[in-house]
Amino acid sequence: MYYTGFADEASVGLDGQIKATKALGWKYIESRAIDGTNIHDLPEDKFEEAVAKLEEAGVMVNCFGSAVANWGWDPLKEEDFQKTAEQLKRAIARMKRLNCKMIRGMSFKALWERPAWDKEIEENVFRKVNALVRMCEEADILYLHENCNNYGGMSWKHTLKLLDNVKSPNFKLVFDTGNPVLNFDRSEGDALDKVQSSWEFYRNVREFIHYVHIKDAIFKGRSENGGFNKAEFTFPGEGEGDVVRIVTDLLKNGYDGGFSMEPHMKLVFHEENAAQNAVERMDNYIEYGKRFMKLVEDARASLAR
Repeated sequence: MYYTGFADEASVGLDGQIKATKALGWKYIESRAIDGTNIHDLPEDKFEEAVAKLEEAGVMVNCFGSAVANWGWDPLKEEDFQKTAEQLKRAIARMKRLNCKMIRGMSFKALWERPAWDKEIEENVFRKVNALVRMCEEADILYLHENCNNYGGMSWKHTLKLLDNVKSPNFKLVFDTGNPVLNFDRSEGDALDKVQSSWEFYRNVREFIHYVHIKDAIFKGRSENGGFNKAEFTFPGEGEGDVVRIVTDLLKNGYDGGFSMEPHMKLVFHEENAAQNAVERMDNYIEYGKRFMKLVEDARASLAR
């Protein structure tokens, strides 16, 4: 078992990301953005500069926190698919350079205004995710699907249907503990009146989980524009994401993978008006990591009793 995190929530620049990682005694970063640009979109010279800094610091990238097939890409637009496939191609080349074997991907934007089990959307999502996963197969890397504001994130049943239609040993799940708090539950139909349960989602997909994102939040109301719902992000174990229960169950069942911090407390990556105070962000990320390590220690102690 190891710890890692989206260190761009600690610092915009890589120097700060490395500093935060080392302050926690960790050696991994789930790399998403450096200087505001996703690692698969950095200019070549900036990417090589980042590689050199990571090597000098002895810090490794365990996973690419990519934007591949995320909530910015419409499942019905072929142009969007072509653009995100190019993102994956660039990511694969850079993953080889960094000896990184995992990439966080998604299943295209959730179109909440359409039926929960829309056949046109499903045909497009399954075809396109299959194509992306085949690219990963050829490159010998894992495509880890995150339950977010995407097709698979609309409910645990959607994730299972996605797994049924994308058959590959290179297609597995990264489970985010906090995202169910932000999404409506469409397991039973089209209504947008019930928020998902993190524990229920986790329990139903547990056997397919390869990697875990740690986030926690309290639901604060429906979005006014159909995007991400409103939430107050909290330290792990203080929100509605069932973090303690899920982590304890993972450890009980022998989980030995990574736990990746994604606090969102001082910076919500997809929001325009996120707090930018550099000191607060750094301090919060480090405190978040320390609290989560303590949470794991406590969970282990409870299992040993």
